[in-house]
Amino acid sequence: MSEFRPGRFEILPMVIKNLLIINGLVFLAQNTLGGFLGNPRFIEDTFALHYWGSDLFKPHQLVTHLFMHATLGHLFMNMFTLWMFGATLENVWGPKRFLIFYMVCGLGAAFCHMGVLTYENVRLAHDAQQFLNTPSLANFRILDDRYDLDSGRFMADGIRNLFYSAPEHPDAVNAARAFISQFAQDYPDSATLGASGAVFGLLFAFGYLFPNNLIYLYFLFPLKAKYFVGFLIVLELISGIQNSAGDNVAHFAHLGGVLFSYLLLKLWNRKNRGHFY
Repeated sequence: MSEFRPGRFEILPMVIKNLLIINGLVFLAQNTLGGFLGNPRFIEDTFALHYWGSDLFKPHQLVTHLFMHATLGHLFMNMFTLWMFGATLENVWGPKRFLIFYMVCGLGAAFCHMGVLTYENVRLAHDAQQFLNTPSLANFRILDDRYDLDSGRFMADGIRNLFYSAPEHPDAVNAARAFISQFAQDYPDSATLGASGAVFGLLFAFGYLFPNNLIYLYFLFPLKAKYFVGFLIVLELISGIQNSAGDNVAHFAHLGGVLFSYLLLKLWNRKNRGHFY
């Protein structure tokens, strides 16, 4: 089965419609309720996904983070992709199977990302302790190269520049040690949010089931789904391996969604040969 187009009344299937509404309402709550509650980060701290070693981690975050987004652009891209590729899948599978698939991909992505977070936090603890024991320029540069110390919520450009300019000055050393100690303490509290892992699972499923369907990039350039999805997966893999400093995209969560998508598709196909579609 290589071609499928939903009918007029199936353009916005039930599960897709409800996911769009829920994600939109949650994004509105993220940007309004924090002020009323006296803590702008309350929603994120409570419902976004945190490293299991953080005091902010709660098991329900494995699910709730799937309905949260960082920016309006983040929300729009995920929801547009969810509708563009998910509508066909829901029409083929029906709402129950589609929702199961979506949630399994999202949870699988979260578990894979948690494994990556574990590795990153263990490595950070080692690198930070190495600098605290021996506050050399080389040890500081290792941390800076890996974690981009002058950007994001941990920004401390003044301390960074001071240490680079005078790495042996007692004031610079003390300031750098205090910052790195606090950085290592705060890093596990970083939040992950978004439906991207589940959406990447849908993307893979679409390319797997409808490899020759044409996707029009920028609504102009036709490309077969299998090449489009394959390119995105390779790009995510390269980006994840490079692990560039300051890159806050959870690339291995996306790949985790792809992995669980593949495993579930193979399982369903084996159990229900001839009636998989």
